[in-house]
Amino acid sequence: MSDLIQSLRQHLPEQQIIVDELRRLAYGTDASFYRLIPQVITVIESENDAKTVLTTGKRHNTPVTFRAAGTSLSGQAITNGILALIGEGFATYELNQDASKVRVGPGIVGGEVNRRLAPHGKKIGPDPASINACKIGGIAANNASGMCCGTAQNSYRTLAGLRVMLADGSVLDTEDPLSVDAFTKSHAVLLGELERLGSDTRNNARLAERIRHKFKIKNTTGYSLNALVDYEHPIDILAHLMIGSEGTLGFISRITYRTVVEDPFKASALVFFPDIRTACEAVIRLKPQPVAAVELLDRPALHSVENKPGLPAIMRELGEDAAALLIEVRAATAEGINERIAAVHAAMAGVATVEPMQFSTDPATCDMYWKVRKGTFPSVGAMRRTGTTVLIEDVAFPIVSLADATLDLQALLRHHGYHEAIIFGHALEGNLHFVFTQDFGDQAEVDRYARLMDDVCDLVVKKYDGSLKAEHGTGRNMAPFVELEWGKEATELMRKIKRLFDPDNLLNPGVIINDNPQAHLENLKPMPAAEDIVDRCIECGFCEPLCPSHRLTLSPRQRIVSVRELARRAAAGQPAGAIGEDYAYMGLDTCAGCGLCSTACPVGINTGDLTRRLRGRKLSDTSRAVNAWTGNNFGTLANASRLGLSVGHAVSGVLGDNFLSRISGGAWKKNMPHAGKAPVARSSQGDPVVYFPTCGSRIFGPATAGEKQQGDVILELLIRAGYAPRLPEGFDKLCCGQMLASKGMAEEAEAMSNTLEAALMAASDNGRYPVIMDASACTARMVEHLAGRLQLYDFHEFAHDALLPRLQLTKQAGPIALHINCSVRRTGSEAKLKKLLAACVEQVVEPAGVNCCGFGGDRGFVVPELNQHALRKIHDELPANCGCGVSTNRTCEIGLTAETGRTYQSIAYLLEQCSRPQDIAC
Repeated sequence: MSDLIQSLRQHLPEQQIIVDELRRLAYGTDASFYRLIPQVITVIESENDAKTVLTTGKRHNTPVTFRAAGTSLSGQAITNGILALIGEGFATYELNQDASKVRVGPGIVGGEVNRRLAPHGKKIGPDPASINACKIGGIAANNASGMCCGTAQNSYRTLAGLRVMLADGSVLDTEDPLSVDAFTKSHAVLLGELERLGSDTRNNARLAERIRHKFKIKNTTGYSLNALVDYEHPIDILAHLMIGSEGTLGFISRITYRTVVEDPFKASALVFFPDIRTACEAVIRLKPQPVAAVELLDRPALHSVENKPGLPAIMRELGEDAAALLIEVRAATAEGINERIAAVHAAMAGVATVEPMQFSTDPATCDMYWKVRKGTFPSVGAMRRTGTTVLIEDVAFPIVSLADATLDLQALLRHHGYHEAIIFGHALEGNLHFVFTQDFGDQAEVDRYARLMDDVCDLVVKKYDGSLKAEHGTGRNMAPFVELEWGKEATELMRKIKRLFDPDNLLNPGVIINDNPQAHLENLKPMPAAEDIVDRCIECGFCEPLCPSHRLTLSPRQRIVSVRELARRAAAGQPAGAIGEDYAYMGLDTCAGCGLCSTACPVGINTGDLTRRLRGRKLSDTSRAVNAWTGNNFGTLANASRLGLSVGHAVSGVLGDNFLSRISGGAWKKNMPHAGKAPVARSSQGDPVVYFPTCGSRIFGPATAGEKQQGDVILELLIRAGYAPRLPEGFDKLCCGQMLASKGMAEEAEAMSNTLEAALMAASDNGRYPVIMDASACTARMVEHLAGRLQLYDFHEFAHDALLPRLQLTKQAGPIALHINCSVRRTGSEAKLKKLLAACVEQVVEPAGVNCCGFGGDRGFVVPELNQHALRKIHDELPANCGCGVSTNRTCEIGLTAETGRTYQSIAYLLEQCSRPQDIAC
């Protein structure tokens, strides 16, 4: 054990220190194409933790890098020293009375801040494409912007105050007069030097004008030197230097933003032009107009998405020189929207377009337009050759030069053989992204990339005096070129700032300031072929906030990183080592397999599919035989499971739930359901419908003894609504195969699905009658399996479509908690579930930060810590007067009940109660 780790263990809890090779590898990756493996990872939950890390790093002369979400694209969130992961202790949120300011910690996701601000008609200014994954720490430290943010609403411009810890462990809170007073005394030398630098810079007319000119367009190359000319007070200078400093000057432990208005009315138009020049001329006309966003797409970008379902057919007919602008206007009123649309039409008068411009206020149409824009980057990533990576570079030009610069950039990419490259960007700001694929496993290809970047730098800086990094941060990627862009005098000023704040060069060294001219070509991340399911992964990290095991063990991105490393070792004839050993638990056992990652993944990867494949490969012959027997004798297994529940309740009645939970390793839950019973068919008159009670609802009965079985409740509801439900023959011996599929036994699971399909076909008269299932995970599996051969509905979908119009409901007051499980989210049926619940109850609580419950079929019994971790945020979100909840999956409800102490049941129970003239009794 190193002295460094021993020192950390003297001050931090063991669970906040990560030293295993697997997770050090996993966190050695961010969204860039670089990799550095940290010596140790510390999870910091407080400023005391951060100070411990900084002082320990200094004592051992080891660099420290603070990391939020790791969605950064330029290599600024990795290190070979101490990686300080910003924990949930920093996921703080505080809104002032009139919602004009929001005070947030660096550990909260930007999209979550906006979700909380939405009821007030506000949002934060920065709007990066990664906002649903990136955290405030990264947004501020990189001065992230986005499609609508521009330069007016980024972190620098909307900063109201911050709390920062410097390299020496001291803290400054710019909003606290006592803190400012104390810091002024303790750091008089630092502040005096900042004041002098600011004065000298403002008095240097040529340098001051250079700085002002550089920040007229988007620019995140180097430090925020505009702080020296925009502000005179050293506290203000210090605060604004921290924005965009990428963790190289200090740790921002809290920031206060001035919020901006989120207009409720929006309209979008996707306008096609015969060529880039015409499109860029239109941008210049639009710049002074009241437009929220203008996105430019060149012809290759349009090619990359033109065959997506639902997109305009004209996209496939455009000439090879064509381009498009996606224009959005926003307003507080419908009248305001019409006025802004009229203004855009007037500005565009006389500009040649392929077809007349048309704005739409229909949300679905606008969403389709934005899918064109947002789908370009992942389309290139998905189509790349295995073993290559996808790069997205980020530059900005003066808007008057946008047309020439775009054409020059296209020519440059072709000259270097990057024929797959596409260009798109935030045209109003002259900000272009260009995306291409790159093989870093071949030195000749690395050399080609180096030549390209040299020429790009010459084009951007020497020809157009633009920004080499507009919004993605300098990182390691552009650090060698800062002086090329800024010149020697301004770059030396940046070096002075770095030395002033970090004299030992221990805060994220090599980022922003780097004297190594080859730094952008070193520590390149390998991207070996691993598994076809995940080879398209671009390691962006968008999946992580949705994953129930993230920060317990691994996220989907980290599972893929690990599998790639294992594949690399196997191909090289190297042993898997500790990474292979640890992956069994961290990668396989604790993966819920929920597939929520696919809903956020730009290229649609379901890492649960990878997990199931790898689990199948690890099964022993004995395990495979046992599972195969299970599939062939499911009725026997169901009866044995019911018997086990009955015995468990008998034991817990004597020894208690806690004792039974302890000796079972957490498999026995508090409020464990009683043994279920198969529902009994009832004759009735009405419209025929088939109901298949899934095995979860048949095996696991209600939590309270004597309460109605779920299957009986659903039968009662169907009959009450005028349906004549029929049960498939031998249904108690049938299963969809989900239980075997989750263990990696795909063929055996498919056989079970086939058997169930035959029974459902027979019961529905070969698809004549609709079929209902009562567990969302099972329904989702069978919908995919059946591929439209049957009318198959999850219960909540059928209840919304067919039961609500036939039932007389007595609406209840509530509150009732709603858990939208992963299958409902993945299939996109949550809107119907919400509407169904809203028809039953006045007050609904939907806990923030809770996605998949982590029960994952049997995972909640086998690795209960996954369920506990996934639901760790639910406790603070449920009000004391919320005594019960609803969902649509029996095992999810078991985990939710055990963790919250509230009874969660199928929404069928609530619907049945509300369709009777009596109150809920939760």
